[in-house]
Order: sequence, then C-alpha cells, then structure tokens
Amino acid sequence: MYAQAIRELAVDIAEKLAESMGLIGNVFQGWPCQFRLNKYHFTSQTVGSSGVQIHTDSGFLTILQDDENVGGLEVIDKSGAFMAVDPSPGTLLVNLGDIATAWNNGRFYNVKHRVQCKEARIRVSIAIFLLGPVEGAVEAPTELVDSEHPRLYLPIIYEDYRKLRVSKKLQAGEALALLRSHS
Repeated sequence: MYAQAIRELAVDIAEKLAESMGLIGNVFQGWPCQFRLNKYHFTSQTVGSSGVQIHTDSGFLTILQDDENVGGLEVIDKSGAFMAVDPSPGTLLVNLGDIATAWNNGRFYNVKHRVQCKEARIRVSIAIFLLGPVEGAVEAPTELVDSEHPRLYLPIIYEDYRKLRVSKKLQAGEALALLRSHS
C-alpha cells in the first residue's frame, strides 16, 4: 500500500511540475517506478567515508523518506560545495534526475548528491524513482522549445540512457552532455 501511495504521489508531483510549466495532460501516468530500501551498515571504520558516491538519479523524479535518526545525505549547491540535508521527521525529500533535466529542456536541474557516513550506526532510507517511459523517447515538449530556449537534448530512450551511464561510468549527470543537441 505504501509503494502504491508513494508512486501515485510521484506521478502527481511530476504532473504538477508540468502544469507549472503550462503543460496539461497525463504525461507521466504510464511511466514505471522503482521502489528501493537502502540500508547502510556504518561502522567506526567507515566514519568519514562515502556510503554512496556522488551521483545524480538517472530517472525523472525521486521521492526519499530519509532516516529520521541518522544523517548523511548531502547535496552539491550552486557553488559546488556539499550541503548537509539534515533529516526532518515526517518529511519527504523530492529531487529531479537526469531525465527531468532533458524533458524540461534544462529549466530545472538534476541534483548531485551523496551519502556520507557520519556515525557508526545503521542508516535506512526508502526511495521511489519515477524513471521514464517504457516505450518511446523522452524529449522536451514543443511548448518548452523556442528561440530563447533551443532544444538542448536529443530524444532519450530511458533504458538506453541508463545503460549509457553504466557503460561509460558517468554517474553524476555527465552522460547528458553526450546527448546534447547541436541544432
């Protein structure tokens, strides 16, 4: 029940993001989600190390229910510095991934982040990833492309993009540069 409710929330947030950009419709209704439980076994030997390397999420949108007792999530701000995202009881964290950056034609950005081991404790988080369409390519809607905002990315098939990231070991959004439009 939780997975279904949070999936519906992810789609609803994506639809509201599209509406905020003047787009109407059920663009994200058929897009699959991935549900993941993350468990980190931090020990005194791992304090100060990365639990998860710097990365962006490959899909469209992520909703994270972070561990309310153990911090460690960090995002990179505009200056390139890491900023801790302290856990806050009863909240969810939403961030955009690479597919969202391509879909919205660069108007919103994917978020580089990592998990750092801050203390010797078990850390648990729950994430749902709204990925990309099963069929067809993702590209910026024509309403988001104009003379001031030329098309930035070639059409992207989500599964091909995910494989490209893995094969090239480009985990922090760099794979998007390989799909830049030259028009």
